[in-house]
Amino acid sequence: MSFESERRSLQPMPSVERRDFVKAALIGGFAAATVPVSATTIQTSTEGLEAGEVAIPAGQDRLPAYRARPRSGRDWPLILVVQEIFGVHEHIRDVCRRFARLGAYAIAPELFFRQGNPGAVVDMQVLMREIVARVPDAQVMSDLDATVAWSRADGATGKAGITGFCWGGRITWLYAAHSDALAAGVAWYGRLAGQASELQPVHPVDVAARLRVPVLGLYAGEDAGIPLDSVATMRTVLQAEGVSAAAKGSSITVYPQAKHGFHADYRAAYRAEDAQPAFLAACAFFRQHGLALQNSTLD
Repeated sequence: MSFESERRSLQPMPSVERRDFVKAALIGGFAAATVPVSATTIQTSTEGLEAGEVAIPAGQDRLPAYRARPRSGRDWPLILVVQEIFGVHEHIRDVCRRFARLGAYAIAPELFFRQGNPGAVVDMQVLMREIVARVPDAQVMSDLDATVAWSRADGATGKAGITGFCWGGRITWLYAAHSDALAAGVAWYGRLAGQASELQPVHPVDVAARLRVPVLGLYAGEDAGIPLDSVATMRTVLQAEGVSAAAKGSSITVYPQAKHGFHADYRAAYRAEDAQPAFLAACAFFRQHGLALQNSTLD
């Protein structure tokens, strides 16, 4: 790639041609299918940050993403933030800003954009059937690879990690088995097992033994969609004889009274007494594996 073409690839979204911008822009605010925004919603300031929408070359497409990084410095640690089923809406963007305020380069690519706009769909069943269920795992892995490469060229040259929520929690496990570009992952209440399909040929329990980087799983004891027996199965696989060193270095923490989505501060399931220590545990896990994050104000 020439210097000029690389320079153009690093331009923020306004540099994209209008037809691509219309196709690939991020949603604004919160997704239509989410529950009403709660009074507990956290809004992290952009003071001292460079934060906003960018476009990443991904095959023939321009992958929209939200990026937040410190306004000064370089060689930041990289954290990929993987969305819930609702896409890269305001909560996911705020998570990026939280990591950026700890000195990281945090980026959340919109991994559904080829299938549709999750922010515009009101009905949850339609969202799952028409968009989420049509996203191939192979496409997601490729888009995350493109995001890592682009972010490296944009100054995020420190160690890298991935974290994801719900749908993104499952993807975190899969990407930790797919990529050796990372140092660690943190998966929040992501589905661990399921029926194989053409688009989702494997699930985390199927790849746990061959993880390339260690993962910290953060799960809810009262999650109606992720039974604790699947968590127990995952723990057993991670500690079985003959698994990778990364699998041996992985663990799962269950917060007994939490429900699914306990970190999502805009939802009724939010539980601050679990979400806050879980976020600190995530940061500590990243630091343990070489990501140079500053201490949180909660520390």
